[in-house]
Amino acid sequence: MFDDARKRWWALYVLCSGVLMIVLDTTIVNVALPSIREDLKFTETSLVWVVNAYMLTFGGFLLLGGRLGDLFGHRKLFLVGLVAFTLASLACGLANSQPMLIAARAVQGLGGAVVTAVALSLIMDLFQETGERAKAMGVYGFVCSAGGSIGVLLGGFLTTTLNWHWIFLVNLPIGLGVYVASLRLLPRDPAHPGEVRVDVAGAITVTASLMLAVYAIVNGEVLGWRSSTVLGLLGTSVALMLAFLVTESKVAAPLMPLGLFKRRNIATANVVGVLWAAAMFAWFFISALYLQLVLGYNAMQVGLSFLPANLIMAVFSLGLSATIVMRFGFRLPLAGGLLCAAVALAWFARAPLEGRFVVDVLPSMVLLGIGGGVAFNPLLLGAMSDASPEDSGLASGMMNTAFMMGGALGLAILASIAAARTEHVRLAGATAREALNGGYHLAFLCGAIAAALAAIIGGTLMRTRGGAGSPPPVH
Repeated sequence: MFDDARKRWWALYVLCSGVLMIVLDTTIVNVALPSIREDLKFTETSLVWVVNAYMLTFGGFLLLGGRLGDLFGHRKLFLVGLVAFTLASLACGLANSQPMLIAARAVQGLGGAVVTAVALSLIMDLFQETGERAKAMGVYGFVCSAGGSIGVLLGGFLTTTLNWHWIFLVNLPIGLGVYVASLRLLPRDPAHPGEVRVDVAGAITVTASLMLAVYAIVNGEVLGWRSSTVLGLLGTSVALMLAFLVTESKVAAPLMPLGLFKRRNIATANVVGVLWAAAMFAWFFISALYLQLVLGYNAMQVGLSFLPANLIMAVFSLGLSATIVMRFGFRLPLAGGLLCAAVALAWFARAPLEGRFVVDVLPSMVLLGIGGGVAFNPLLLGAMSDASPEDSGLASGMMNTAFMMGGALGLAILASIAAARTEHVRLAGATAREALNGGYHLAFLCGAIAAALAAIIGGTLMRTRGGAGSPPPVH
């Protein structure tokens, strides 16, 4: 590890810059979709693959990327993922056809999965002391929480002032700068003694299972949740996941040691992560739709509306959250933050048709900023506290997978609930705006319930680890 504290913090900023680039890309594209559709002649059906191709590989390779980092070195995998993402961004920016853009987006997702899965492990390796680790995780948490809103603003600016190609090309100088700085600042991976064995069967089954699940989720709304295609994909995904679990219980060097699930904080954090991601996706995407389609905001106004939440998250994530964790441990801040988010979503669930920003939007944004800023740090610290250094990449990959799958599944379910409620209200004689608002109200309420349930589970089961030292690796 680094003896030079200043160098260690600079390494953190470099890692967070790489993660920010990945987080931005999940939302920056959404603003540019109309321009991409017009330029490359996408149909409504084919346009979704600009988003889905990224989500498919990103969600599918998180676990594998984290484990490969444990086996071959976190620094090495971070650099490989960074190069893949940056070169794929170049290909996206130069794309002049639908197949080229979709293929490049798939490679972007693969590179993004690897970077995201190992970055958290690198931060844990860099910061061993409890107080410093809490502060470092606060910086990381802010980047993950605020990156989506920044992406909306940046996407709107670049698409309006230049063109959609620049939402991808802007990644080139960032990726190059992060790569060069990583070579100088990140510690070299320790040598792995003996032969490194890769669980090929486990890697194939879990990656295929996750990719099929993501594919089914992102297409469930279009194809219908009861369609034979979606049900078949979900059934195959479950079968592959069962095959993966059987494989992991028998092989000598499993990709994911099942003993990890016996560790309370890891298991609890993953369950909480799924529920919280569903709630936060309800906030970000559905509140953006409310602001645009009900209140009539443009893309830039929507991005600016999220700034209060981002600024408050910054205040908590970059200082206050670490102090709170050091004072109260993991459990109370996690439960309190999630309850705050639940109240915020419940407040959105009564947002009127002619809502005013100061009265009907700002209070929810403030509460969500406080809730997210307080809860994100203890959730990640709690999950990683039960992982040994040898398993940190896997634990990080599991946590990111929980967020990814929870967010994708939660958004799909909540969007379906909103659509069904909208249709019901419309058939009852309401106007289009009234029907939309009625659907959003129910989705926000369901998101509030998910956040409250996450708070109860986290507050009941999360344990603050006592004493120093890391748990032993799981074999």
